[in-house]
Amino acid sequence: MSPTAPEDEVLHRLDNGVSWITLNRPEAMNAVTWDQRERIIALLGEASADPAVRAVVVTATGKGFCAGADLRGGPAAGERVAGDVARMIRLGAQRLITAVLDCEKPVVAAVNGTAAGIGAHLALACDLVVAAEPARFIEVFVRRGLVPDGGGAYLLPRLVGPQKAKELMFFGDAVPAAEAERLGLVNKVVPAEELEAVARAWAERLAQGPTRAIAMTKQLVNASLDGDRATALAAEATAQEINMTTADANEGVASFVERRTPKYHGR
Repeated sequence: MSPTAPEDEVLHRLDNGVSWITLNRPEAMNAVTWDQRERIIALLGEASADPAVRAVVVTATGKGFCAGADLRGGPAAGERVAGDVARMIRLGAQRLITAVLDCEKPVVAAVNGTAAGIGAHLALACDLVVAAEPARFIEVFVRRGLVPDGGGAYLLPRLVGPQKAKELMFFGDAVPAAEAERLGLVNKVVPAEELEAVARAWAERLAQGPTRAIAMTKQLVNASLDGDRATALAAEATAQEINMTTADANEGVASFVERRTPKYHGR
């Protein structure tokens, strides 16, 4: 087990409707342990279910966002047999990434430093990415002779196209924050001292929005590249049908008719 409690290695607070999830192993560049991964997954699940949470920020302390996976501290392993690695990936790295993709609240990554391997995928799975100027993104797997896991070969082509994704994964070169913004991996790059304030402003703005409409919009966008046009349009129509039953949708329409600013409550 980890020498410190998971609550200390992944800090959490709820502030102004925003769930702040902060990796806190700066001495290890926030390489994510088994315990940390489970706590992050649990916190994202709680964010989905809690009406008081209307947006999420994932960030980290120190100079690194997440240097990848730290497999120390996980359950003891015996002799490896065929199927063990695939199972470990499914239950580990893939669960972490899908927890972000499936979270029913918008998730903002505030990337303070190096995001490597699964750390890069953790950031890129988020709905919006704000990066500090010193941040770097590294598809480090090839340097270790490994296949990118944790959804990398799914996420990267959807963000930058297949050829650029192959370049990043074949060479494993560090991508500075400014280049990551140019490629479309990052929404905004800011000076390091402004990172928390910008992430807070974005998250609190999201937290004032129509939470269920944003959740369904997230689902539609995430699914849009995996299906055909007819499926996408049918999903869109169904989502709007469901959304129009929410109080926020009624408030949005009423505020338009009454020419006033809407007040959304996430319901």
